[in-house]
Amino acid sequence: MIELSAKTPCAGLLPLETGGMSLRELEAVPITSIMPLNGKHGAVSTALEKAVGAALPDIGRSLAGKSTEVLWTGQNQFFLIGATAPDLPAGVTDQSDAWTRVALDGGRGAQVLARLCPVDCGALEVGDVIRSQIGHMSAIIICREAGFELMVFRAFASTLVHELELVMNSIAAQDEIRD
Repeated sequence: MIELSAKTPCAGLLPLETGGMSLRELEAVPITSIMPLNGKHGAVSTALEKAVGAALPDIGRSLAGKSTEVLWTGQNQFFLIGATAPDLPAGVTDQSDAWTRVALDGGRGAQVLARLCPVDCGALEVGDVIRSQIGHMSAIIICREAGFELMVFRAFASTLVHELELVMNSIAAQDEIRD
């Protein structure tokens, strides 16, 4: 008899640590895409703030609520992270199983991303959110206090880890040569 068992996208791949940098998979939590209906942005924002403690953020930003977060992810599109969406006048889609979320910590994340991303991630402030590329993968990049949270489609989990590990090892090797 064959038994199925749930695995996270980065199972067996993470955590990684090198040169004072770390890469770890973030806990699987509900991820819900929210696209307010025409003329309903304010109503959706108010309903979210009441239900989860965070309204819809400005373009390129995120807002934290009661163990949740709302991210801007594109024109008229937002992700609710950490909770299921309440009843809203919006297109709402469960995205929980579609994404891989990893944390790149250690103060060198901007250097790592500079080699893989066409955006200057070092210019981002805590709470900023951008949609860009990491290598050839479409990504959501969130600036955090300790580094960056990176989100790519689940199917790219091993590619993301591979690309980041190569760059992390390259930066660590350059540091060793300098020392």
